[in-house]
Amino acid sequence: MYKFIALFIYAMITVSLSAQETNPIVVMKTNNGDIEIEMLKDAAPKTVQNFLDLAEGNKEVNGKKIDKPFYDGLIFHRVIKDFMIQGGCPQGTGTGDAGYKFDDEISAKALGLDKVKAMGPEGPHKSLMIRSQQDFQRQLLMPLYSKLGINSQETFEAKKADLQKAVEAMTVEDVFKNQGYKYQDDLKSVPALKGFLAMANSGPNTNGSQFFINLADTPWLNGKHTVFGKVVGGMDIVEKIGSVKTSAGDKPEEDVKILSVRLKK
Repeated sequence: MYKFIALFIYAMITVSLSAQETNPIVVMKTNNGDIEIEMLKDAAPKTVQNFLDLAEGNKEVNGKKIDKPFYDGLIFHRVIKDFMIQGGCPQGTGTGDAGYKFDDEISAKALGLDKVKAMGPEGPHKSLMIRSQQDFQRQLLMPLYSKLGINSQETFEAKKADLQKAVEAMTVEDVFKNQGYKYQDDLKSVPALKGFLAMANSGPNTNGSQFFINLADTPWLNGKHTVFGKVVGGMDIVEKIGSVKTSAGDKPEEDVKILSVRLKK
């Protein structure tokens, strides 16, 4: 009987470990060394597939297939020490993409943003990165004015109490939703920590081909950038790239090239 139980437990552990090993691993070869990245399918399945399709040259855009590996030969065009390294722009300037945009894949609930109050005793929560009155107006008040239908001094006076109540009740998730971000509670989103891979964007639902790898934890990016991978090998290479000399626009003085991105065999 005990032998049967032991075998059963062993089988269950084996199944559990197998389930944990289902995430694909990609090898990003650079002229500074190789980086291995685990793709987080449960966190962002469509984003992972988009990245893999671009990497392998299997992406269709407007009915036309991108018939070569997209990332091969591109550079890390933006490097900020102790912050992140960014690549995936075909122009090498940060202004290009693969010819399309797609939606974010983020769960505010999984990140706990639905529990964090936007306003506290010391002011706006630090994750909102509100550093001035202008930031407060632009990021928090103006979207709330629009939501409450406040468009004149008269409507402001009439809804002042509602506005105050709304500000006091707002969570970080609410602030981001008012800015246009949409969330999917069924995803298993992970925070933007050191060594994690996320989509670069220019606002809600503007993902394309550009990505970045964190050199440090960046909690102010949680809820705004889809995190879809984590470095599992070669973090020293990421940090080496993060320490290169840069010039205007945080562009490396000497090109840091992506030689290839392929699934690990």
